Amino acid sequence: MASGLTKMTARVLTCLFTTDAGSLTASQLAQRLQVSPASISKAIAFLESQSLVRRERDERRRDRYVVDDELFYQATIASARANDQLVETARQGVAILGPHTPAATRLENIARFLDFISESITRAAEQAREVLHTKPGTTSNDTAQPSPDHG
Repeated sequence: MASGLTKMTARVLTCLFTTDAGSLTASQLAQRLQVSPASISKAIAFLESQSLVRRERDERRRDRYVVDDELFYQATIASARANDQLVETARQGVAILGPHTPAATRLENIARFLDFISESITRAAEQAREVLHTKPGTTSNDTAQPSPDHG
């Protein structure tokens, strides 16, 4: 909730993150959270729109809502792309207002700032992606580097 999610959306996401399987059906979510299926549906729709949850069909053709390691990477990249749209819109505003107006200067500064942030987020996500696939207590170098004592 501190990051801006509604209470129900935060509860659904937390419920999915704390299951060993990392996935539940809508009815399982409703039962665990003791809420209506409509509440689950609304929360899932928002989470899907933010790339925080993925929908899959199980063997019984029921929708399962999944969270996995790759989703955080995808959500981060989607956030950076949303910034790219804001950059483009701000630069269109600069062209409309004329480059020498105070408002255009403000928009260009916003565009440059968001462009930098977007590039930084994308670069950091690419560099940190392997962390999502590394078991806790190890590093990605643990399996790739020979021991200095045996080298």
